[in-house]
Amino acid sequence: MGFQNEKVDIYQRAVDFAERIYKFADKLPGAQWVLADQFKRAAMSISLIIAEGNYCWHPEERKDFFIITRGSAFDCVPLLDLCRRRKLIDETECMKLKGELDILARMLTEWVRGTKDVC
Repeated sequence: MGFQNEKVDIYQRAVDFAERIYKFADKLPGAQWVLADQFKRAAMSISLIIAEGNYCWHPEERKDFFIITRGSAFDCVPLLDLCRRRKLIDETECMKLKGELDILARMLTEWVRGTKDVC
């Protein structure tokens, strides 16, 4: 038995993204623990909210969850910028992660637009 959201590409991508952020954040210096914690929570919330929203009964409620999920993805952008500015991440890795966020945000936008067809 599996859960419906586990079969959806965007959910898998969101979990993969969170895993990459966890690996990155765990390597940050101890003095950056607040940044690491915030980054982990923002990245993790993308897949958490997708999972929660996927089980809403009403399309409008699902749509609201997917809009909130986009916000969590966008929360990760300034965190990446701050890490880059503080030289905690190199430009190449920063751009890769931003590229993943861009894909997630675009997919979420399509989910919001087609909410009735999502589940």
